Amino acid sequence: MTALRLRWQRSIAIAATGAAAFVGTAIAAAPAQAHTPGWSVTCDSVSIDLKAYAQSGNKVTVKAGDEVLISENFGASFNKKVDLPEHSKPLTVTAQVVASDGDQYSWGPETKTSPVCDTPAPTPSESESTEPSPSASPSQSASEKPEPSAPESSSSAPAAKPQSGGEDLAETGSSSNTPMIAGIAAAVVVAGGGLVFFARKRRSSHS
Repeated sequence: MTALRLRWQRSIAIAATGAAAFVGTAIAAAPAQAHTPGWSVTCDSVSIDLKAYAQSGNKVTVKAGDEVLISENFGASFNKKVDLPEHSKPLTVTAQVVASDGDQYSWGPETKTSPVCDTPAPTPSESESTEPSPSASPSQSASEKPEPSAPESSSSAPAAKPQSGGEDLAETGSSSNTPMIAGIAAAVVVAGGGLVFFARKRRSSHS
């Protein structure tokens, strides 16, 4: 019985040791196998997303042509987006990662192409500047409306006739004063004649 117990205990100890070693190896290898590199390029920017790397000592480099856009050390993860320089033709972008826990987890340089951005559509302000052209027709119609006023001006022309009539009235008024003046003149003549007659009569009485 004693020998059997010893053998059984040894078997259990060996199995436990093997299991512990396996678990330790799996735990140590898990972070290394979980390295997740990722990056993307558009017409005006580049984005890079790195996950589950070693806690320190990693380095990432991103270039647009010969221009260095990113050159930084990072820890377990790295996430960044940067603008690309303006370009009138396709632009070559490269990315590279050096992992501190082994060259097998390093990658790059990888190359991607940034296309040329499309020309932006016209702004609404330009379309608004062209809108006033239809409004010209209402202004023309408004300018055409005063035309019916022409007959009104012709109808108002006869109204000027009373002015000439006023002149006639003024002339007739002056002619109406003529009998009055003639009457006064006649009265003066009669009075003068009376005075002459009275003077002669007085002289004759004295003689």
